[in-house]
Amino acid sequence: MMRRKTLVIALAVLFVLSGGYVFAQKWSAETMKKIEELKSMAGAKKEMAKSMPGVTEIKAEELKSWLDQGKKFVLLDDRTKSDYEKEHIPGALRLAPDDLEPDAKAAEKLGLKKDDIIVNYCNGIRCWRSPGTIVFLSELGYKNLYWYREGIPDWIKKGYDTVEGKEVGTWKK
Repeated sequence: MMRRKTLVIALAVLFVLSGGYVFAQKWSAETMKKIEELKSMAGAKKEMAKSMPGVTEIKAEELKSWLDQGKKFVLLDDRTKSDYEKEHIPGALRLAPDDLEPDAKAAEKLGLKKDDIIVNYCNGIRCWRSPGTIVFLSELGYKNLYWYREGIPDWIKKGYDTVEGKEVGTWKK
């Protein structure tokens, strides 16, 4: 009896000390295969697919219009922290696949809700990060996903404004 009690206490302490990661989201094999395929394509400097199942493509002009109209949506910059801080689209929050892979709750911690309209972008047509983030968000049950495939290089080429700066907090509706 004493042994069982000690074991239960030890497991409880282990769970608390690990921050609950013992029971954290484990990504499906299919999801991880897709992520590895995207990374491989980027490493070979290949273009990402022109579309993704269940994801709506958005062009710069429509995204700019949404921003100008004050439409309610979340704009996610899926690039590295240093790229984001150097330059990003005004109003964008940063969430990369590198954040989601080890912590499936990263989207939730950022304030994203499953029914939010979410627009993802990264460094253009050879960048794996926005499709990677979309793959993770899809597995988590986010449905209203948009992809600005051409990303920030296209945004800059069109002469639209960008800003620099550190990451901001959570998005509020």
